[in-house]
Amino acid sequence: MDDYLVKQAQRIVDTALAEDAVTSDITSDLTINDKLDGSGSFVIKDLGVLAGIEVARMVFAHVDPSLTFRTQVKDGTKIANGDIVATISGRLKSILAGERLALNFLQRLSGIAAQTALYVNEVTGTKAQIYDTRKTTPGLRDLEKYAVTMGGGVNHRRDLSDGILIKDNHLAGAATTGLTLTDVVMRAKAGASDLLVEVEVESVDQARQAIAAGADILLLDNMSTSDMHTVVEMARGNVVLEASGGVTLDRVRDIAETGVDRISVGALTHSVRSLDISLDITV
Repeated sequence: MDDYLVKQAQRIVDTALAEDAVTSDITSDLTINDKLDGSGSFVIKDLGVLAGIEVARMVFAHVDPSLTFRTQVKDGTKIANGDIVATISGRLKSILAGERLALNFLQRLSGIAAQTALYVNEVTGTKAQIYDTRKTTPGLRDLEKYAVTMGGGVNHRRDLSDGILIKDNHLAGAATTGLTLTDVVMRAKAGASDLLVEVEVESVDQARQAIAAGADILLLDNMSTSDMHTVVEMARGNVVLEASGGVTLDRVRDIAETGVDRISVGALTHSVRSLDISLDITV
C-alpha cells in the first residue's frame, strides 16, 4: 500500500470504528475482565485471494496499540480452506472490540480480489486486461480498487477528475444544443490537456465516427461480439478498445477473443461475495 492509500485506509478505519462505537462495547464491559489476555487466528474457510490484511492490522492498532498483530500471508496471495493468514494477541476486550470490523474489511476485500482473479484467469492468453469501474461502495472506493489490483485487475478512473469519459448521457445532453458525436469528441480533445479522451459507443457506426474524430479510447457498450470484431478490424490498433456492459464470467472469454484491449467489469465490486474468514479466539 502506498502512502496515499495508507492515509485513505486510516480515514476509512477511523470512520468505521466510530460507526461501531468500539469504545462503548457494553457486552464486553459487563462480561470480560479488563486484565484478561487472549489470542486469535484469522482462518480462511474458502478459496480465493487475500486482500486487506494491513487494513485489519490498522483496525486493531487504532483500537489498542498494545495489541500484537502478526501477518503470515501477504495481500495478493492465493488462499485456501484452513490457511491462517494472521494472528492477534493481547488484551481480550480490545481484540473483541476490533474483531468484527477487521473481518468486515478482510472478507469484503478478499472477496473482490478473488472475484477479480477469476475474471483475469478467464482471459489468460489474450491481450485483454480486466478493469474495474466506479461502481464501488460509497466511501470504500480506494480500498476496493486496491483489492482489484491484488486480484490481478487494473484500475479504471478513480473519480470524475481522473479521465475524460464521454458517455451516452453526455452525448444526449450535447445533442440538445446541436452538437454531434464528432463535435463533442473534438471539443474534448481540444481541452483535454494531457488526458486521453474516451467515448462510449453503442454501434459500429458510432465507433467509426468516434475514430474519425480522434478519440483515444472507445468504450464498446453492450455490443455483440460480432460487432466488437468489426470495430477491432476498423480500429487496426490505432485506438484502445474497451468492452463493457453485461460482462459475466461466462462470456468474458468470448469478449476477450474479439481482440479488445480492455474489459471493464462492474461486478468486481458492486455484487461481490465476501470471502468466508473467521477469527478463532483462545484465552
